[in-house]
Order: sequence, then structure tokens, then C-alpha cells
Amino acid sequence: MGKKEAKTNAMRILERMKVPYTAQAYECDEFTDGLETADRLGLPHELVYKTLVTLGADKEHYVFVIPIEKELDLKKCARAVGVKSVSMIHVKEIFALTGYVRGGCTAVGMKKPFVTRIDQSAEGLEKIYVSGGRIGCQICLAPEGLRKAAHKAEYADLTM
Repeated sequence: MGKKEAKTNAMRILERMKVPYTAQAYECDEFTDGLETADRLGLPHELVYKTLVTLGADKEHYVFVIPIEKELDLKKCARAVGVKSVSMIHVKEIFALTGYVRGGCTAVGMKKPFVTRIDQSAEGLEKIYVSGGRIGCQICLAPEGLRKAAHKAEYADLTM
């Protein structure tokens, strides 16, 4: 066995909050989309979720967690957080804003606590997979655990 996998900020927060999770590492040096990640790990696509960051018309940032095969419905997302509109942030802004890199972004442990919405499709699931806070790491946890650990998270209808 190689060296022990270093814990990410997200993992430390989950442990501190006593939210059960398991981590899965995979070989990856650069950004891959959620579909490729799921396929590398042999995970069912409907259980793997991606984390997207937007900017609202009110100049606040909002985080949305949706299934990897779905697209954000920006109108539904704006309604879910009570603003006129939201738009995706530029990829170059992700790290400075969240502390995470593209492909390693997770709703737990961002630099600042952002209002977060998790797609309602997760609510009935026993477990989901989300980024563990770095490229090459996925965490598996109950949707309720993610909701608890992600700042002010609520379920909402977010996808097209």
C-alpha cells in the first residue's frame, strides 16, 4: 500500500460534524468531467453529482449540486435562491472563490459559506457521490449528510 491519502478540507469538516462518508481515490492529473470520473470508478451515473458555482443578479454567489448527466436550469436555480437571475462563473474564478480547483470543487468547506441547493433528485437516495475536494477524489455520503455539511443547503428542483 502506498502513502496514506491526505485528507481534504471537506473530509475534515465531515469528520468534525460526524457525518459518515467514504472516500475513493482514482488516478487523475487533470480535470475530467463527472461522467468520465463515474466511469473510471464504475459508479452508476445517477448517483454521481457535480458542484456548480454561479453568480446571482444580487452579486452573491450560489452553489448548486446536480446529477452529472443533467444541466442547470438557470431560471429554476434563481427561483430556488430567491434572486432575479444567476449565471455560471468563469472557470478561472473557481479557485479564488472556493479554494477548490475545477473538477475538485465540492459544496463542503469552501473558502466562504455560500447558499447551497442540492437537486431534489438526491433527496430520496440512500447515497450520492460528490467531489472530495480535489481532483482524483470522490466521497460517498448520504444526501442528508451533504445537506447538513454544506452551508444552508436545501433541496430544490434545479435541472432542465
